[in-house]
Amino acid sequence: MSTVFDRKSSEQDESHWLSVSDLMAGLMMVFLFIAIALMQNAFKERDKIKEVAVAYQDNQVAIYEALQTEFSQDLSRWNADIDEDTLTFTFKAPEVLFKEGSSMLSPDYRSLLDEFFPRYMTILMPFKESINEIRIEGHTSSDWNSLNADDAYFENMRLSQERTRSVLRYVYSLKITSNYSVWVKSHFSAVGLSSSKLIYDENGTENKVRSRRVSFRVLTNADIQIKQILQGEES
Repeated sequence: MSTVFDRKSSEQDESHWLSVSDLMAGLMMVFLFIAIALMQNAFKERDKIKEVAVAYQDNQVAIYEALQTEFSQDLSRWNADIDEDTLTFTFKAPEVLFKEGSSMLSPDYRSLLDEFFPRYMTILMPFKESINEIRIEGHTSSDWNSLNADDAYFENMRLSQERTRSVLRYVYSLKITSNYSVWVKSHFSAVGLSSSKLIYDENGTENKVRSRRVSFRVLTNADIQIKQILQGEES
């Protein structure tokens, strides 16, 4: 008799474990499908970001090459250069740009901007849909008479900001800018960086002449496109 009960109990236990086993297998399949779906979404997101990154790189190269083609013959004459990675066009002759301690554009600098800016805008306009900002950046050395380092930094901050505003005001007043006035207002900014981005010689000494410079920097909107993609995936 006990043998019969033992056999039934064993069959019930076996049936119970089979049910649990089936349930676990079903849950594992559900988790597997969820994981696959998540991976597919992750791959899609990655591919979209990669697509923007490739387009960003191609656009960077196209802008750089257009600037280089237009201005390559003028760079040495203006003591200027174009950075391929940051799309920064830098004028490096401080004695041509401003008098020491002044934010008033020199006559030579006005003449230079008269020649440079119309051509600069003509080159950039075909890329305007991909440009987020054109930043006029002012840089100084760390010097300011006999002031300590902190006070010199803030005096140079004021000076660099005033200089970039002077540059922006001047190029905005040019006749060519009237064709782009709305776009210039919404995309140009004047930024004084004081001595925050000094240039050093190979021996680690500050190059005070090269540190004094004004740059026109193009910032594309690739980061905004990536953010929009990520927000779209979240929603």
